[in-house]
Amino acid sequence: MDAQPNGSSDHHFRERFDSLLPSIRRRWPDLAQHTLEATRGSMDEVVRLIEQNTGLTPQGVREQLEELMHSAGESGRHLADSLDPLEQQLEQLLDELNSTLRPRIERPVRQRPLLAVGVALGVGVLIGSLLSGGRRS
Repeated sequence: MDAQPNGSSDHHFRERFDSLLPSIRRRWPDLAQHTLEATRGSMDEVVRLIEQNTGLTPQGVREQLEELMHSAGESGRHLADSLDPLEQQLEQLLDELNSTLRPRIERPVRQRPLLAVGVALGVGVLIGSLLSGGRRS
């Protein structure tokens, strides 16, 4: 066998094989799912399988698989980039909630600590009885 110049690509392919399966199936719908899964993510085996079923050259199949990996990676990066503003917005909302709600909760607890402990105990007993009642049924 030839030494693989892109062994790291093969390793990445194996790691991401399960997530790439739907894209591979869309590109080559005639390939059976179980036949692809039987390759266990080996790029050489997948290339050989696609080559046998399509008549493409091994190099052409490998290039298409690497293109699929690249496009999947790009879409993952775009998703992560689009989540960053949402994460920042959520952090800001949590900070605002913490700064406005905490004083409203702390003030009554400091003024009436026994009442706060009693309410917490009552809620705990109520939740505990609901949970233990569900187990007996």
